[in-house]
Amino acid sequence: MEARSVDEIPRGKEWQYEPKWDGFRCLLSRDGNIVDLRSKSGEDLARYFPEIVSAALQLKADRFTLDGELVVPHSRGFSFDALLQRIHPAASRVKKLSLDTPALYLVFDLLAAARDMTLAEKPLSERRPALEAFAKANLKGSPFRLSPTTTSYATAKKWLAQSGGGSDGIIAKRIDLPYQAGNRDGMQKIKKFRSADCVVGGFRYATNKIAGRNVVGSLLLGLYDAKGLLHHVGFTSAIKAEQKPALTDRLEALIGEPGFTGNAPGGPSRWSTERSAKWCPLKPKLVIEVCYDHFSGERFRHGTSILRWRPEKAPRQCTFEQLKQKAADPMKLLK
Repeated sequence: MEARSVDEIPRGKEWQYEPKWDGFRCLLSRDGNIVDLRSKSGEDLARYFPEIVSAALQLKADRFTLDGELVVPHSRGFSFDALLQRIHPAASRVKKLSLDTPALYLVFDLLAAARDMTLAEKPLSERRPALEAFAKANLKGSPFRLSPTTTSYATAKKWLAQSGGGSDGIIAKRIDLPYQAGNRDGMQKIKKFRSADCVVGGFRYATNKIAGRNVVGSLLLGLYDAKGLLHHVGFTSAIKAEQKPALTDRLEALIGEPGFTGNAPGGPSRWSTERSAKWCPLKPKLVIEVCYDHFSGERFRHGTSILRWRPEKAPRQCTFEQLKQKAADPMKLLK
């Protein structure tokens, strides 16, 4: 069951709302002594989360299928970077991380249970009470947590406004539909997007030329830390083709070392698509406001979109401080 991205929270009696957790979506099933953890793409996740497999085997119920999210608690939120560290080939490393940074499994749907193996065929209005009864009978004292729900639009708006630190928006689900495996008809997601003013510390040329000349492909974004070092934090490639030649002229006039004085761009990483490691450093003169959804590990996790240039803003004003936000403690929402 997948979600369709929308801009506004849908309203109506047919909708139920939940926090949108910032983790790994995972179908978890148990059949006797066999536990299976499966990602949305079909990848086997069991070897990466042995503590969840062990906990599932300790539950009273021995035959069930759950839909939920794997997260790793950190401070007053969840750490996506700690979660990414689990996808490691060495079994010894996985075992150490499972002890040092144990995961939680946040449950939001019950698709099958020993008493009713056809729950997925029933509407959410029946599946949710079945899940709550299952949680009450089985999940207490385990690393499984029941994800909250509400039918209140006002509460959903509050959750969206307070998202961050582990929740990145709202999920809206149709309570009158069975589990919509493989389509987006029964679920919508609404993310909270934020903006940040960044220094353009460098750029990369595009793979394709325009009118026979090299043009900019992406801008490399930077923020200053408390010590005055400019760190590379992400990129934006949302540049209109007709604007690239003039922007390239503007950028080439500012080429100069070092560009970034702190963390500098490297080659391809888990945050980027495959591209050349070559980049051109710029003098810190240009400021741009970008829109982003996630910031973790001192980086924008995804590419950003351009909102506007900020010629009136001093580059030194573009600091990490602006990204600090008040967010609800996600652990207080869990049961």
